[in-house]
Amino acid sequence: MISANAALHGSYDYSEVARSVLIAIAASYGALNLTGRVTTASGRVRLPWLSGGAVAMGIGIWAMHLKAMLAFQLPVSVAYHWPTTLVAFLVAILASAIALFFASRQKMGRLEAVTGSIFMGAGIAGLHYLLMAAMRLPATIGYSPLLVACSILLAVLFSLIALLLAFGLREETRWTIQRRAGSAIVMGTAISAMHYTGMAAASFFPSSPPDLSHAVNVSPVANNGIAIVTLIVILAAVMTSSVDRRASVEIQRLNKDLERRVAERTRQLEAVNQKLRNEIAERERAEEGVRRSEDRLRLVIDTLPALVWSKLPDGSADFLNQRFREYTGLSVDEGLGWGWMRKAFHPEDQTEEEWRAAFAAGQPFEKEARMRRADGAYRWFMHRAVPLRDELGNVVKWYGITTDIEERKRSETALQEARDRLAHVTRTHAMGELAAAIAHEINQPLTAIVTNANFSLRQLISSSPNLAELQTAITEIVNDGTRASAVISRIRALLMKGALSRVQVDINEIVEDVISLLRNELTRNRVNLRTELASNLPRVLGDSVQLQQVLINLIMNAIEAIRFSAEHSGRLVIRSGRSADGVWVQVQDYGPGIEPELAELVFEPFFTTKVEGIGMGLSISRSIIESHGGQLSLVSSRQGALFEFVLTVATND
Repeated sequence: MISANAALHGSYDYSEVARSVLIAIAASYGALNLTGRVTTASGRVRLPWLSGGAVAMGIGIWAMHLKAMLAFQLPVSVAYHWPTTLVAFLVAILASAIALFFASRQKMGRLEAVTGSIFMGAGIAGLHYLLMAAMRLPATIGYSPLLVACSILLAVLFSLIALLLAFGLREETRWTIQRRAGSAIVMGTAISAMHYTGMAAASFFPSSPPDLSHAVNVSPVANNGIAIVTLIVILAAVMTSSVDRRASVEIQRLNKDLERRVAERTRQLEAVNQKLRNEIAERERAEEGVRRSEDRLRLVIDTLPALVWSKLPDGSADFLNQRFREYTGLSVDEGLGWGWMRKAFHPEDQTEEEWRAAFAAGQPFEKEARMRRADGAYRWFMHRAVPLRDELGNVVKWYGITTDIEERKRSETALQEARDRLAHVTRTHAMGELAAAIAHEINQPLTAIVTNANFSLRQLISSSPNLAELQTAITEIVNDGTRASAVISRIRALLMKGALSRVQVDINEIVEDVISLLRNELTRNRVNLRTELASNLPRVLGDSVQLQQVLINLIMNAIEAIRFSAEHSGRLVIRSGRSADGVWVQVQDYGPGIEPELAELVFEPFFTTKVEGIGMGLSISRSIIESHGGQLSLVSSRQGALFEFVLTVATND
């Protein structure tokens, strides 16, 4: 039974006391560390460091006092009014901010030290007695005025000592870890002494149960959690300050090094600038000489009987000689800039983007385009341009000449027409050699048709015709007629002369059609044909008749090589496949082969090794393949002759 007039006797959990002192020392160490960082901070960075340091230091002081109060044990249950506890926490932060502010100033005289210690001491004392006021227990608290005054004086005195220590140790050159740790122990012990003096000033007398609204009990887990979180916050603040301090030191070192380099580079730049001024003066003299030379050159070019021009680096004309203006009928103003193209070129050749790209490349180039004569007639011209560069390699001017190539273009057109006619003649000649084979191909279905027709007549005349056999015979007549028609259609297509049709074709189907057409010729010459055609080949863009002509010529050459070879295996292989360049087809015979020195001559017009040949087959075949955008070549082979042509794959627009 507790007497109502007797004071409650309290005791301390000394392990909790030790932890509270440890927190006070850790908070003091953090304060000393943060003071140095806040001192070095300036501008916008100073306020965040001051605020963060005050929060970390305030948490440490608040947690120390709270832990010390939880270390004090009474024979009654004690709860804490959390709004008051929160106010005490804010007071701790404010007191910490005041301490950091005064300790981080560039100068701190006696007046500043005393003023700061009074504010800081008042804050710490206020924190202590706010936490006392936050206690909710069935007892009233009485205070000894003398001890309360002593606790406040101790708070102010210890605050003064803390400020002086922090101010004296804020510069890195004046502290070591041992010195700062010793100072932190002194400060932490002093703060703890103030707290326990304040606790000694309080007496607890039993009373009625307290108002427990907004009051909470601090469990052992929460008690330990407060200590752990506080130490983590202080440790994080110290580590952040240390890392930032090292970074600042490194930045200062780098700044000094940079200043040294800047000074050195400034001296170098002064020398370079002087040299540059000399070079500029020299360049100005050289440019003046160039201008005089250009004036003389302009006079010479303007009188040349040729279309000569010059352009700026972007391709816009700045000079058209008199011959150019007379031919096109353009005035100087009309032809300059890009008027030389827009007003003198054929509409289909006004590809300004292509010309701009050619000028941007900075390399000599040639382009063909049609130009309008003064009377309105268009003729083909070759435009050649070369760049003029400065000593740095930059294009400063383009010079060019425009040459009439109308006659050459007409000759090329006539030559192409002659080549097409010659290809037709060659194809007709090749078909003449196949006449016997073609006759045999047609004769077979015709013979079958006659045989089945006679059988059908006999069936119709008989008294009891077999309708099933009659239907079969008539069906075979239709099939044989269709087969004969297909043979004739292929021959007619090969002999037909007309506009070429470029469509997407299956190269394997063309190979199969040609083999079907030449099957009798292969049999008659006892040639064993084997095909190695790759499946799922992409289609190519081409004219099926011309591609058939190429294959017929290569296969007939192979048959003839095998036939006239004294020692041969009678084998012929046709292959197809896909490569990075497109679709390829190979025709390989196992005859005597072709001598290496004749490898390129065989494609020359009128060159032949045959007694009755005219020497145009391979030349025409190569022209056909090249007109398809491909290549026909003789590939080196250990046995026989191996011809290969490659066609590009058709794209789906």
